[in-house]
Amino acid sequence: MAKKSEIIVRDVAIKTITVNGVDYICITDVAKQKNPVDPNGVIANWMRNRNTVEFLGIWETIHNPSFNPLEFEGFRKEAGLNAFTLSPTRWITATNAIGIISHAGRNGGTYAQTDIAFEFASWISVEFRLYLVKEFQRLKAEEQKLLGWTAKRELSKINYRIHTDAIKSHLIPAEVTREQANIIYAEEADVLNVAMFGMTAKQWREANPELKGNIRDYATINELICLSNMENINAVLINDGIPQGERLVKLNKIAIQQMQVLEAGSGRELLK
Repeated sequence: MAKKSEIIVRDVAIKTITVNGVDYICITDVAKQKNPVDPNGVIANWMRNRNTVEFLGIWETIHNPSFNPLEFEGFRKEAGLNAFTLSPTRWITATNAIGIISHAGRNGGTYAQTDIAFEFASWISVEFRLYLVKEFQRLKAEEQKLLGWTAKRELSKINYRIHTDAIKSHLIPAEVTREQANIIYAEEADVLNVAMFGMTAKQWREANPELKGNIRDYATINELICLSNMENINAVLINDGIPQGERLVKLNKIAIQQMQVLEAGSGRELLK
C-alpha cells in the first residue's frame, strides 16, 4: 500500500506517495504552478521535448532492468518534431517505465520519482525547484524523526512487558483478584513515572485534561530511552527483593544521570 503525504511549496499543495520504499512527487500539482487550469498540458509539452525524453530514457536505463530501449529509441528520434506528442500513459505503456506513474481518482494525477520530479520542477521554474527540494527534505526529516520516536515507544512497550512479568512473579500474592493485581501494576508503573517525570499518571491527567493518551505518549525520544532502561533495571531490583521506596530513590538517581548524558548536560531533576 502506498503511503501518502503532502507538502506546501509557495502556497501550492504538492502530494507525495511512497510505493515499495520509493518516493514519488505529484508533478500534476507542480505543473499547476505554471498553469493551474491545464496542468496535464504542461506535462505533455515537457515530455515532447528531446532533452526530456533523453533524460527519462537514461534514468530508466540506470534504474529499471525491464525498460524497453527499442521503444525509447523510437521516441528519442521523433522528439522535438512538430507532430510529436508524448503523454505519461503512452511513455509508461510503451517502455515499461517505472519513473513515472499515473493514479486515477479524486486524489490522482501523474507522479514522478524524485529525480524526475525535480527535473520537471526545474523546467517549470528553477526557483520553484529549490523550494520543492527544501520542503521535500523537511518532510523526509520529519518522517525519520517520527519513525525514531515510534521505534523507541515500541521498545518501551516491550520493556514494560518484562517489567510487569517481574511484578507478577515477585510482588503479587498468589490469591488476589484481577482488580487487586491491576492496582499493584499501576503502582509500579507510577514508580517509574515519578522517577522519570516527577508525577504519577493520575497527577499528569489532572494537570493535562485537554490531552489524550497518557504521560508516556508525550515523552521525548531521550525520555523513552531512559524509561526503557529503567524498566529493565526495576525488574532486576524487584527480582532482588528491593523495597519499593528504595527502588524509587535508585531509579530517580539513574533517571537524572542518564538524562544528563542524553541531553548533553541539561539534566532534569525530577524529585526534590
